[in-house]
Amino acid sequence: MQSLDAAPSLPPWQAQPNSAPGSARAGSEYAQLSRQVRHAGLLDRRPWYYAGKIGVTVGLLAAGWAAFVVIGASWWQLPVAAFLAVMFTQVGFLGHDAGHRQIFRSRKANYVLGVLLGNLGIGLSYGWWVSKHNRHHAHPNQEGADPDIVIGVLAFTEPKAGETTGLARLTFRFQAYLFFPMLLLEAVSLHVASIRSLTSRASRYRAWETGLLAVHFAVYLAAVFLVLSPVKAVVFVLVQQGVFGLYLGSSFAPNHKGMPILDAADRSGFLRRQVLTSRNVRGGRLTDLALGGLNYQIEHHLFPSMPRPNLRHSQALIRTFCQQQELPYAETSLVDSYAQALRHLNSVGQLAYRAAR
Repeated sequence: MQSLDAAPSLPPWQAQPNSAPGSARAGSEYAQLSRQVRHAGLLDRRPWYYAGKIGVTVGLLAAGWAAFVVIGASWWQLPVAAFLAVMFTQVGFLGHDAGHRQIFRSRKANYVLGVLLGNLGIGLSYGWWVSKHNRHHAHPNQEGADPDIVIGVLAFTEPKAGETTGLARLTFRFQAYLFFPMLLLEAVSLHVASIRSLTSRASRYRAWETGLLAVHFAVYLAAVFLVLSPVKAVVFVLVQQGVFGLYLGSSFAPNHKGMPILDAADRSGFLRRQVLTSRNVRGGRLTDLALGGLNYQIEHHLFPSMPRPNLRHSQALIRTFCQQQELPYAETSLVDSYAQALRHLNSVGQLAYRAAR
């Protein structure tokens, strides 16, 4: 379900950060907000938070694999598969934070952590993902520029829905109903995209990423098929990877789906572009944990390098600033965010249906 974009020409620790443009005028709206955020210390690193978060997450992941070995060849492995899927997603959230350089000041340190968590830990190419995700942050929901709305099996814009034919048009017609079932294949899609990226594009550090990715798949498959019978092993992989994809995809879905789609020629300023295309999800600490801080999508898009625990504390300041600038600050419940996304997909899908008549 993900587009296969070119890998970065520079290693991620040498690439430019996915943050606001440094050319913002001293008196611009964003510059004013940025000064307030920095003055409040909200961009300061949180090393102790991340030390604890990484320790607990990796510890729980290891505990899940330990339980897998102890339980052995039993159908009771299916709850373990679901638990490991949850932990894979939590590891992915940490990789996301490393990709935005929220954890360490050093670019290289964030990169090393990112490939250990992504390539080795959960089997996703960190370098490929950072390249794609940087483009999304630069042009959220913009036609022809945001890779997250250029997905072959889904249509987010009217032109794409109206120009397709055959099976694709039929898929678009029912895409609102197929969205969550298709997320069960999201992890597989990401694995495939990672492998294709590393095998199709040469880069200085491709060998390291490819090696770590190969180790992940070799150890994962060897463990599963050595401990379980072939049938149980296949079912375990299907459950673990299916729940992983569903959880990961469901965590990102509320952020921009159903929000305004910007024309390819749009030249809105950074502040307005990020706020108008992003949606927050209301909730407490449990929501923060379940969504990995992505529920503060407006704050995150305005300040991608802001450490995850600071997003909650920045919300009141940023919401107030948006109100002062007469910018709509979108925030809703998790259920309603899904409803808005599905309504948008259904609306676009109807166009495919009408075009076929």
